[in-house]
Amino acid sequence: MENLDISRRALLKGGSAAFAGLTMLQVAGPTQAFGQSGEEVIPWLDQPPPPVFPPAIVGNLLVWEALDSTITPASDFFYVRHYGQPEGLDDSTWHVNIEGLVARPQSLTIADLQARERREVDFTLECSGINGFPWLIGAVGNARWGGTPLAPILEEAGVLEQGIEVVFYGIDRGTVTIRDNSGILSGGQTGTTEPGPDGNLDLTITEQFARSMSVAEALSRDNLLCYEMNGEPLPPEHGFPVRLIAPGWYGVANVKWLTRIEVRNQRWAGRFMARDYVTIREEQHDGQTAWTFANVRHERLKSAPAKVTRRNNHYAVMGAAWGAPIAAVEVQIDDGPWMATRLRSPASRERKMRDYSWVFWHFDWRMPASGEHAIRSRAFDIDGNVQPAPDDPYLRSKRTYWESNGQITRRVLLK
Repeated sequence: MENLDISRRALLKGGSAAFAGLTMLQVAGPTQAFGQSGEEVIPWLDQPPPPVFPPAIVGNLLVWEALDSTITPASDFFYVRHYGQPEGLDDSTWHVNIEGLVARPQSLTIADLQARERREVDFTLECSGINGFPWLIGAVGNARWGGTPLAPILEEAGVLEQGIEVVFYGIDRGTVTIRDNSGILSGGQTGTTEPGPDGNLDLTITEQFARSMSVAEALSRDNLLCYEMNGEPLPPEHGFPVRLIAPGWYGVANVKWLTRIEVRNQRWAGRFMARDYVTIREEQHDGQTAWTFANVRHERLKSAPAKVTRRNNHYAVMGAAWGAPIAAVEVQIDDGPWMATRLRSPASRERKMRDYSWVFWHFDWRMPASGEHAIRSRAFDIDGNVQPAPDDPYLRSKRTYWESNGQITRRVLLK
């Protein structure tokens, strides 16, 4: 996320309401801490259209008005399947192989992983395409992921000096056609080559889902080989029997149905690293347009209004913030001033466990005027970064829908 040259000192000096009373605005809350009994939820006017993809690909998108718990049940957690749902998954025969540029290759069963040190992390997993399309506003959820740390396994395998990249392979795979606009393809590759519409040869292959990160990133002490979700075995749609959980990374990096980890001596340029999940930006240099290409990687600072409630003719606005350690959240009603909200710390922080989870916020709206209102939120992290406005130049330079973390506005009608 861009710092946007806004330091915490500048925010304090500028009299930001969010920082001015930060210590007294942060309050702890139980897992069920989002609203009270007897409250009426006022539906948003701007409801998302139906997903353009069928349930076989995308499903369980969060209905923001229904959000009431910091932990999202597995049955309600969103999913994305790039190559469909694998069949025949069997944890009794499953292996995760550690291979490539390692001194001591490993082949670990699920029982081997479960016999090792177990850790948990609360982590808000978010699709990097969320809010890039009008229908994709609910591709986020927060779960308690359990498994064994990845770093000790890599250290025991002994990453060789020439190893710079770690590639994580899922068992899911699909057919991919690669356009050849240079005329360099021939019939000698493994795969099928056929002339495309323009006469150039296209290469059709079966590609296994894979994502990569540097050795240093893979050795983060927070990464897990995960086999549990909310205290239960991973459901099939969420990566059973084992997946990578890389806290702080967008969902695509958290490879499901993990079967192989390979250390390589060069950067990985598979479909989901070099050709897809790439953010393209337009920049100006010396009066000339330059295009930049960057892998989708770490989550960006974000917040969203979740719902408006009414109880005894008093209204409240509630929402969530995530993507970085949250210091404060402000809310704006219509074109009014930005106002501080109360933060509700998740239960994991009370338990002092590893935590990358969202934070809920609450704003006492009291008795607003009837009619239609626009509600917008913005989050601040502990380093003074602020969630950008939709017209922020850095966001406007983006030409792809990935990593859309601009401030979100929802509309509501009060009668």
